[in-house]
Amino acid sequence: MLIVPEREIAGLVSEADAYDAVEAVFAAMARGEAVNFPVVREAIGHADALYGFKGGFDRAGLALGLKAGGYWPGNMGRGLTNHQSTVFLFDADTGRASAMVGGNLLTALRTAAAAAVSVRHLARPDAKVLGMVGAGHQSAFQMRAVARAHGFERVVGWNLHPEMLGRLADTAAALGLPFRAVSLEELGAEADVIVTITSSFAPTLLDAHVRPGTHLACMGTDTRGKQEVEAALLARARVFCDERAQSVSIGEAQHAVAAGLLAPEAITEIGAVVAGLAPGRRSAEEITLFDGTGVALQDLAVAARAVARARDRGLAIEVAL
Repeated sequence: MLIVPEREIAGLVSEADAYDAVEAVFAAMARGEAVNFPVVREAIGHADALYGFKGGFDRAGLALGLKAGGYWPGNMGRGLTNHQSTVFLFDADTGRASAMVGGNLLTALRTAAAAAVSVRHLARPDAKVLGMVGAGHQSAFQMRAVARAHGFERVVGWNLHPEMLGRLADTAAALGLPFRAVSLEELGAEADVIVTITSSFAPTLLDAHVRPGTHLACMGTDTRGKQEVEAALLARARVFCDERAQSVSIGEAQHAVAAGLLAPEAITEIGAVVAGLAPGRRSAEEITLFDGTGVALQDLAVAARAVARARDRGLAIEVAL
């Protein structure tokens, strides 16, 4: 079995690599070539942590495996990122473990890549202003990825704790984009694309905040009970997702579906748009919303790239089982 430590990931997988891997695996899902297994994600009753497993199998690429990990909200005080995960890959022919891969940076990259895929395929071509809701660790990855996918002219941002907005300002500056801190009302009025990346259990962005023609990438809701935007907004928007089953059970759509505001069959998987099997945006006035819950196949795709490069460069540690 090969071990690829977390410390090596930054030199093995770029933001562009993550985008390519995620876009390809979304299309493979739509073509029926890859499948995600049901997610296990629960509060463990210790350290306020959420812990779980996401597994899947890409029959075309023979990527079989799972990611184990979760969210430990006290980790920042320990000098660690709150999200901790490890990806395990298995030989599809024998079932033997083939690789163990540090999953923290990979998770950040693939989450941001999914938002970028939605922006490239669903945002209006003339979108100029990016709105960011949330300024935690993941927000910088999100901003960089969507800025790579589309040519924005400026960024506006809001965070529950304004003292954290420096992360958004610094990231925008590194991208050469002006940044301004705004209210949620101002953000909705100005932004053509809105990325939400919070761990909220109550809606922050409301239906009334969002104007026609906006594209939203809602990336923070991945657990029962979490919610970033008002359910009424999903009723007004055309909703897309990474995987419908996860969207309606642990994603942003769970609340709109439970309230009878959105039918599950009305949600389009983004892979169908990527693969040319379903239309994307249909008008300049349409609100499009991507519900990104994060699927196992994203993790397996980026981990497989990391393993291949680590093997080629002699950076993988080989251990006998």
